Amino acid sequence: MSEPVIPPTPLPLPGREAHGAASELLRALASPARVSIVMALRDRPMCVHELVDDLGLNQPQVSQHLRVLKRSGVVVGSRRGREVEYALADDHVSHIVVDAVVHATEHTSEPA
Repeated sequence: MSEPVIPPTPLPLPGREAHGAASELLRALASPARVSIVMALRDRPMCVHELVDDLGLNQPQVSQHLRVLKRSGVVVGSRRGREVEYALADDHVSHIVVDAVVHATEHTSEPA
């Protein structure tokens, strides 16, 4: 006979003071271009020109979106020669964005 599966105990959620920070994070992600940047950076760190090529946006657009994402703590930049290589700060944001994309996709495929 197999052992019963016991679900993990959920972690306690931070209090209301964290809601403002969470709201700011979601606001930073509230752009299709920034969602695309996060999705692209899931695979590997990239420089601006690589994101430009990958996403089909122009360089000023990508740089502006990266500034917003960096200011909100979503991405970090590190020097790679003359370029800055951008990477996701951690996996949490990747999960948020992937879950949002999957959720949106599920609801757009349902009949009205």
